[in-house]
Amino acid sequence: MDVAAYIEGNRERFFADLKEWLAIPSISGDPAHHADVRRSAEWLAGYLRGQGFPTVEVWETGGLPAVFAEWPAADPDAPAVVIYGHHDVQPVEPLAEWHTDPFSPVEKGDRLYGRGASDDKGQVFFHTLGIAAGLAASGATAPPVTIKLLVEGEEESGSAHFPELLQERRDRLACDAVVISDTTMWSADVPSMCTGMRGLTEVSVSLYGPDIDLHSGSFGGAVPNPLHAMASLLAGLHDEDGRVTLPGFYDGVVPLTAEERELFARLPFDEAAWLKTAGNSGAAYGEKGYTTLERVWARPTAEVNGMWGGHTGPGGKTIVPREAHAKISFRLVAGQEPRTVQEAFKEFVAANTPAGIRSEVNIAADGVRPCFSPIDSTAVRAARRAMEKAFGKEILFTREGGSGPEADLADILKAPLVFVAVGLDDDQIHAPNEKVEMPLLLKGAEAAAYLWEELATALR
Repeated sequence: MDVAAYIEGNRERFFADLKEWLAIPSISGDPAHHADVRRSAEWLAGYLRGQGFPTVEVWETGGLPAVFAEWPAADPDAPAVVIYGHHDVQPVEPLAEWHTDPFSPVEKGDRLYGRGASDDKGQVFFHTLGIAAGLAASGATAPPVTIKLLVEGEEESGSAHFPELLQERRDRLACDAVVISDTTMWSADVPSMCTGMRGLTEVSVSLYGPDIDLHSGSFGGAVPNPLHAMASLLAGLHDEDGRVTLPGFYDGVVPLTAEERELFARLPFDEAAWLKTAGNSGAAYGEKGYTTLERVWARPTAEVNGMWGGHTGPGGKTIVPREAHAKISFRLVAGQEPRTVQEAFKEFVAANTPAGIRSEVNIAADGVRPCFSPIDSTAVRAARRAMEKAFGKEILFTREGGSGPEADLADILKAPLVFVAVGLDDDQIHAPNEKVEMPLLLKGAEAAAYLWEELATALR
């Protein structure tokens, strides 16, 4: 029996098992559901044992548990590959907007609705079918590479304990590549591979002037106004070409290659339609010299998320306000570090705070580091071949603007990242009515089955 035939023959059982897992409300961000996150981990561990994994363990962290499973290759010299995903899910509010119970999975045509169907239980789960299909097709009792499955329980609440877990367990997780199945493709008709995710850091700034709000008739125009200073400070974050002006902001940024730009340009991108999805935005905007997709995927940004100060209530109040505040976020790309950008922002604020104004900068957290996989790397080329075999057409490339723990995986495990995923942007992850396209999950399983043979050869 070949891979595709095995997958089709086991389709019904695969989705029945997935629905059982999706029914567990493993919401890591809600303490009321922490027991459910643990139950989800135990369910997955039991399932993996039943699938034949010789080693399955629930790994405790300082928070919620992860699941580890290992299936050694028959050849002790074969490469090892870690598959990363997560079994926790987002909250489901507003419940009134769901058409079905988020934790009672429902099939409608080729779609399976339920929280976690796409992000990320469904995409973790297709690997179990892919491994079984590969073994059935080859007649082997072990995969051609050593497979190590690591399924986190806190990704949707920030992966607070994940770096420490990786450090503690890095010997057990030693590998030659890390496969990520927690992203999306361009579309069902245009399959693609993600090659990078932007990082993130958030800051806030406060400017203080007089000790009290002042009468603008008596003092306006004669003392510094914190809101004026804030408006000038924020306007100065970008130059006339839309480039961020923080000192050294672009130092080390990995540039887009000509091949990447050409492949991005081949994607069927309709900017007018995209603008409608962007809240009916009236025009595209951003760094000069780059397309909209390049700006969203591969260029760093600074965004003012909010600013406030002075009188904002009904009626007039003619004052020079005593203080002003703003929140700013930076999306980062390969070659940038959150801490470096944080320090650059502090330097920028200090240099642009006028006399008579006192500034304070607060850093929200350590930030999330960006990750990147070159499209010409050995592992990416191997994964592309596996995807093309499954989908029967050329695989293009994308990146994503979101953030996750992938950079920690690459850095701590010292292994290249490979993104093999079949989610879609319209899966409504993090939103009501999350769904997954069932045929795409089966294609993901098929690609995974071919992937191990490709990596077994490519990574030697």
